[in-house]
Amino acid sequence: MSTLILCVTAGRGPAECREAMAHIVDLMREEAAEHGLAFGMETEQGRASTFVSIDGEAADAFARSWEGSVQWVARSGLRPGHKRKNWFVAVHRLPSPPQLPEVKEADIAFETLRAGGPGGQHQNRTESAVRATHRPTGVSVVARDERSQHRNKALAVERLRALIAAVHERERNAVQFRQWLVRISVERGNPVRTFENGKLVQRQ
Repeated sequence: MSTLILCVTAGRGPAECREAMAHIVDLMREEAAEHGLAFGMETEQGRASTFVSIDGEAADAFARSWEGSVQWVARSGLRPGHKRKNWFVAVHRLPSPPQLPEVKEADIAFETLRAGGPGGQHQNRTESAVRATHRPTGVSVVARDERSQHRNKALAVERLRALIAAVHERERNAVQFRQWLVRISVERGNPVRTFENGKLVQRQ
């Protein structure tokens, strides 16, 4: 299984688009869990874009179902009385994970969790799932695919390195990345999904 990296961005939209982006990432995390997919993300808040990682057998189908423009319909919680209530966020797949930087295992904090199947089914009585958190960056992922805690630990490290690689690449090429973001067009129309007051009302 390979890790897919998605860029979720508010582009150059107003602060409400960033707020919508945070809600959409939360919904992506919930849906990934329902499909038994591993989900990782940057923890820093307030950015106009963020990276998320998706890992699992249905990762490609999941990514394709989100790629494009996502419409968030809600009144502004930042500007009371503001008439606009349609906000747009774009989801783009990165072509492939960049070259992995060195991530020392000594910098990773591991936590064991009780594993469970999609939607909480087939609950495992042993704490075989593993959460790995990279202390220097705060990036965190969970692996619960295998019955073996040892194997889940290895998977968590692999996924953590892929996600950190994307962050590292962005920081290493900060100027080029900003230029790339400027070129991203957040399409205000033809959304792949539409949410109204947090509920899915339309999906292609």
